[in-house]
Amino acid sequence: MKRQSKKIRVGDIYIGGDSKITVQSMLNIPAHDIEGNVLQAQALQKAGCEIIRVAVPDEEAVRTVEALKNAVEVPIVADIHFNHKLALMSIDAGVDKVRINPGNIGADENVKAVAEKCRKHGVPIRIGVNSGSVEKEILARFGGPTPEAMAESAMYHVRLLQKYDFDDIVISIKSSNVINMIEAYERVAGMCNYPLHLGVTEAGTARMGLIKSSVGIGSLLTKGIGDTIRVSLTDDPVNEVYAGKDILRAIGYDDNSPRLVSCPTCGRTKIDLIGLANEVESRLRDVKKNITVAVMGCVVNGPGEAREADIGIAGGDGCAIIFKKGEILRKVQEENIVNELMTEIEKM
Repeated sequence: MKRQSKKIRVGDIYIGGDSKITVQSMLNIPAHDIEGNVLQAQALQKAGCEIIRVAVPDEEAVRTVEALKNAVEVPIVADIHFNHKLALMSIDAGVDKVRINPGNIGADENVKAVAEKCRKHGVPIRIGVNSGSVEKEILARFGGPTPEAMAESAMYHVRLLQKYDFDDIVISIKSSNVINMIEAYERVAGMCNYPLHLGVTEAGTARMGLIKSSVGIGSLLTKGIGDTIRVSLTDDPVNEVYAGKDILRAIGYDDNSPRLVSCPTCGRTKIDLIGLANEVESRLRDVKKNITVAVMGCVVNGPGEAREADIGIAGGDGCAIIFKKGEILRKVQEENIVNELMTEIEKM
C-alpha cells in the first residue's frame, strides 16, 4: 500500500496524495547560458520530464528562470543555496517550486520572508538534505551522516518552516550510500506525512548510477514510499528521465507505457536477438500503450513462455513469427521483423 502523504501542487501538477509518481531532472548547462538551458529544458519536456530544476547561484541566473517559464510547460524548480534573496527573486520570476534548506539561509527573518512569499504565491518548498549537508551539531550527536542524522536534519528544517505556518513541503534525504539512503527515507516516512522526493545523490555514471538508483529508488517504491523521483546520473539529463520512467515501468507504476520482456538468448538462438531487442526497446520509447511486448529467441521461449505478452516475436533461422496472446499471426523475414511488429502494435 502506498504511503498516504500530503498533496502538494507544483505548477499544474501534483506531488503526493493520490497523484501519480512524477519523474524529475535538473539542467546541467551553465546557469547564465539562457539559450542552452532553454534548449535542454525543451529536450527534457519532449522526453517526458515532468518537473525541471535549475540552479540559481546569483541574480543574473534569475533571468534563466524567466526564460524557462516562457519556453516550456513543465513546472520549474529554483535550486537555491544560502542566499534567501535569490529565492524571493525566483518567485517573482514565476518559479513553481523552491529547493532550499531553511537552516542555511541565515537569520529567522530570512526564513520567514521566504515562507511568507511562497505561501502568498502558492509556491511549495523542497527541503533538500543530503549526507554532505547535515548540520555540524547533528553530525556530532549521531557520530556522522547516519540515516538517523539525515532524518533529524530534514525534520529540523521542517520545523523551521512550520514555525511560520508553512507546510507546503516536499522532503528529500539523499545519500550516495544506497543503504543509508533507503533507511533515511524509511525513517522520515514514519515521522511526517509530507511527500518524499526520492533519489541517490552522486550516484555515478550512466551504468553504475542507474544500478544504484534502481536499487535505492526501486526498493522504497515497492514499499509504497516515494512521490516523485530523480535519477542522478553523470550523463545527459534526458537519460535521467528515461531511467526514471524505466524504473517506474519495471515496478508497474507506469500504466501508459509498454513493458518489454526479452529472453537472454542461448544456443538455440539463430537470429540477432540482442540487436532486435535493443531496436524494439528504442522504437517503443515514445509509444503510449499499456501493453507487454515480448522479443524471444526461439519458439520454445516464444508463444509458450511468453504467452501472457500482448504481442511478441519469436526468432527462427533468419526469420521470426509474430504472435499475439500466444497465438501465431504470421511468419516474417529477419529484415522486416521490427517494422512488422510495430505495425501490429499500432493497430492495438
